[in-house]
Amino acid sequence: MTKVSLHFTQGTDRRLTWGRKDEEYMADFVLVSRRTLTAEEYRIFNYHFLLGADWKLCTRKIGIDRGNSFHAVYRIQKKLGRVFRELEPFGLYPLDQYFATTVNSVEPTRLPRPLKPASRPLQPPLRKAA
Repeated sequence: MTKVSLHFTQGTDRRLTWGRKDEEYMADFVLVSRRTLTAEEYRIFNYHFLLGADWKLCTRKIGIDRGNSFHAVYRIQKKLGRVFRELEPFGLYPLDQYFATTVNSVEPTRLPRPLKPASRPLQPPLRKAA
């Protein structure tokens, strides 16, 4: 279990909420995957991505050959990648937006324009020789 983190919520009363972001992300990841994939795809996803099995174990457990196993993994990656990116109201990818701790976006301050250089450099006045 990870530690609890506090986050500001948007709105007029500016409340603090607490949550376990790592566990929330893992739950969202698995639930969205389960909803999106077919039963056979989810079975491959479970062995390969969640349990971390290599292709040899996946092909033996699922009963498909090596080529079909790799193609299925690529299809799953493509399918879930799009879903994770386009998920509403908040996508699961990119991660920095999911795990963001700040709510208000601050506009960057504008720096003044640099002065144009003088056409010729400033020089101290010449002394007259005595």
